[in-house]
Amino acid sequence: MQDAFGVLVLLFALFSVTFGCSNVCKTEDHFNVEDYGARSDGHIDDSKAFLEAWNAACGASTPYPKVIIPAEKTFLVNPLIFRGPCHAPRINFMISGRIVAPKSPSLWNERDASEWLGFKDVNGLIVDGFGTVDGQGNGWWDQSCRYHPQLALKFLSCNESSIGNLNLINSAQTHILVTGCNNFKVNNVYIESPGNSPNTDGIHIHSSRNVVITNSKIGCGDDCISIGDHISNIQITNVECGPGHGISIGSLGRSGNHVQVENIRVSHAFFNGTTNGARIKTWQVGRGYVRDVIFENLIFNSVKNPIIIDQNYCDIRDACKELAKSGVGISNVIYKEISGTSSTGVAINLNCSRSVPCVGISMESIELSSTKGGGKLTANCRSAHGKEIHVIPNPCLLHSTSL
Repeated sequence: MQDAFGVLVLLFALFSVTFGCSNVCKTEDHFNVEDYGARSDGHIDDSKAFLEAWNAACGASTPYPKVIIPAEKTFLVNPLIFRGPCHAPRINFMISGRIVAPKSPSLWNERDASEWLGFKDVNGLIVDGFGTVDGQGNGWWDQSCRYHPQLALKFLSCNESSIGNLNLINSAQTHILVTGCNNFKVNNVYIESPGNSPNTDGIHIHSSRNVVITNSKIGCGDDCISIGDHISNIQITNVECGPGHGISIGSLGRSGNHVQVENIRVSHAFFNGTTNGARIKTWQVGRGYVRDVIFENLIFNSVKNPIIIDQNYCDIRDACKELAKSGVGISNVIYKEISGTSSTGVAINLNCSRSVPCVGISMESIELSSTKGGGKLTANCRSAHGKEIHVIPNPCLLHSTSL
């Protein structure tokens, strides 16, 4: 009987160790920042603890280490770069609590203001956790943008990686930057900053390929999603944008560089009160191409420029016209199954280059109306060639067929 009782006691102890541990329990594959000295009061700098927890996890021999930022806690963190490569094929940076940046611009003195939280050369990275990343950018927005920290979260050369199930608010500028990445996913992120906060892009993609953005809601003071140069194979679906400047390809070619952007698909997106909807923007002095782009199943609610291409973008018009010997070629762009309302009189505006016209434009099943009952809308096209099937307000493409 005593032996049986001893076995029961041992089993109970094992059960308690295995299942009775809280979510801050230290295990071989969990690296909780509080175990490394984080104070989690939102006032004392926890940067050292974050970096030590990351280094321990990144060097761990377990197959799936996790850095834990626990729930219901607030952590003040100064600029950090979490570097790889890591030992394990996958690593999880789990943000369940709240991470805040230094609130006052003066607290950034003598610190690198080009970025706040960066991940570099980390493959198999998963950033998630249903927590919040707060850039506390309010103090920066009334100052010149050149002095702002450039972004909240930066992913540099992080392949086979993802960010999801997070809230990102009030970045000083861009909330998420993806650059130099291959096979990167963004899913179920909520991004919010005021519509008048300058240059607070939601997500910016640059020099990357095979990027998927899904099931997200973005409201900000600039582009909800912006697509930069050297881009291929981007899928954006089930995204709500507003306030903001829409989903933009560009601006591209500002310094006369050779642009390479192709295979972009934006589908099932809703634009609410944005400045633009589906936009492509290139500088007159640029070179190269934007090609094979699809905008489909889009809904606009009171959008100023629902469909827009500006191939003549320039800050000094006369000077750029003198330099515009070439331009970024725009070809094979499809607009399909698009509806909603425009808050201005021009619902479709394709302002293409005379020297390098837009070609292969296709418009099908587009119905746009004015937010003002009975207001008249127009479509304007310049140097844009293609075909149209059932386009309202009116067809405008050169060499088009209209049914």
